[in-house]
Amino acid sequence: MATPLTLSTDRRDDGMLVLTAVGEIDMSNVDVFTQALADGAADGELAVDLCAVDYLDSGAINALFTHAERISVVANPVLIPVLTVSGLTKLVPVDPPEADC
Repeated sequence: MATPLTLSTDRRDDGMLVLTAVGEIDMSNVDVFTQALADGAADGELAVDLCAVDYLDSGAINALFTHAERISVVANPVLIPVLTVSGLTKLVPVDPPEADC
């Protein structure tokens, strides 16, 4: 059974495409997340909103690395240590949310 994950895309006022994930990203749904990243990054820069994600596994981190040259990330503060240890924060802007998730 797949772990609950909701993905949506929207454009900010500045035209930036935003992929928003809600739930957990693990091996049961990482393929859907990976495809959404690929689709979103295909047209240029992509903001990835992980504010409402409480857990992501190594597959999700690898998917983010794959698109490191085209993404920026807003992450739930719980995820920032994991993203830092993985080295992603050295390649990708990773910021906490400006407001509560």
